[in-house]
Amino acid sequence: MNEVRTALVTGAASGIGAVIAERFLAAGYRVAWFDINEPAAEETAGRCAAPERRIVIGGDVANESHVRDAVARTVRELGCLDVLINNAGIEIYGTVVEMSSDEWDRQLAVNLKGAYLFSKYAIPQMLRGGAIINISSAHALVSWARCPAYDASKTGLLGLTRAMAIDHGPQGIRVNAICPGYIETPMLDKAFAAGEADREAIMKFHPLGRIGKPADVADAALFLASEGASFISGATLAVDGCLTAQGL
Repeated sequence: MNEVRTALVTGAASGIGAVIAERFLAAGYRVAWFDINEPAAEETAGRCAAPERRIVIGGDVANESHVRDAVARTVRELGCLDVLINNAGIEIYGTVVEMSSDEWDRQLAVNLKGAYLFSKYAIPQMLRGGAIINISSAHALVSWARCPAYDASKTGLLGLTRAMAIDHGPQGIRVNAICPGYIETPMLDKAFAAGEADREAIMKFHPLGRIGKPADVADAALFLASEGASFISGATLAVDGCLTAQGL
């Protein structure tokens, strides 16, 4: 495909989202960085080349007006929208007894409702077809203690992926999900620092012998957005170092 394509990446200030945005920009896409922490997103995007092919948009993925405006601005300033990466996510620990209802609602609002909202407004703009990639988690396939809201939100993304793939396939829109294992990100570092996760234990979860890198997920996303994946839709791709295959 010769024409320049546009991708919008949520949660793009750091971690997986930042590297996905950087990878797509390097591959020749126009890219919209979206994050609730706009200054951090500006800093991340500012380290990349091709300023004429990128914009940064601040907002909350769970706020419908922010989402609607972000999609409109992407199309207005970058010309079109071909790829949506629903990556924004948070993780709140605690059993259902320990968690407040506000914590539960916020977890699902960011991780699941945000993907719904961005898809709702992006799909009508994908006039020449396109690809939506939902960044779920190995937590959608197996579970750990004290993660019920996170697991519910990430599992819900898989159902959303399948349903949207069926509904919008006739429009030439492919929808897939990626389920990363443990990835070296600020979110994981925060869990280590809080004692919610143990590095040595997590290393043993991955038969490939390492924790994943954001680039591992970004490369998978770039493939799923490409013509090389033109007959892949409604699928779930585990990028997890064999974690879920061994059932941990």
